[in-house]
Amino acid sequence: MDIEDGPRGVRAEWAVVESGIGPLFLAATGRGLVRVEFHAGGDRGTRMPERLAGQLGGPAVECATGLLGEPVRQLERYFAGALRAFELPLDWSLTTGFNRQVLRELATTVPYGAVVGYGELARRVGQPGAAQAVGAAMGANPLPVVVPCHRVVESDGGLGGFGGGLETKRRLLALEGVLPEPLF
Repeated sequence: MDIEDGPRGVRAEWAVVESGIGPLFLAATGRGLVRVEFHAGGDRGTRMPERLAGQLGGPAVECATGLLGEPVRQLERYFAGALRAFELPLDWSLTTGFNRQVLRELATTVPYGAVVGYGELARRVGQPGAAQAVGAAMGANPLPVVVPCHRVVESDGGLGGFGGGLETKRRLLALEGVLPEPLF
């Protein structure tokens, strides 16, 4: 189930959880998972709830009612290599227009262990000249890992950019068997 838009002033619950790529900030509304952010340790992690509250126009409270239980379980299974497709309700309210169109296409058509080029993804959404805009959409993805922007690469085989850093992208692609595990 995917939620398109919702009223501003939405309450979100959040938690910072450990993962195979470091601490992740997770947030959910009553409509679904709304935010995943990398590198949520230390001072950076303490600023994330306030920023999220500003984006949603409502309070962000530390996990209180269990909205994050299933997302945490599925992420744990993913990082353990036991889950290949997330089955979570997603709240898409932090993305709109072209970005949402591209992210939804990515989420529904690029499976675990596969990659797609920026240009190919642009073609799939009917905008063949919009490879750079696809890159911008990947950078604005509010739900990385779950909406797998790490699976988008350059047409020449290069990794391209990644909001979580290229080492994180390499590790996610290695987990999915696209790249070999690093030697050290």
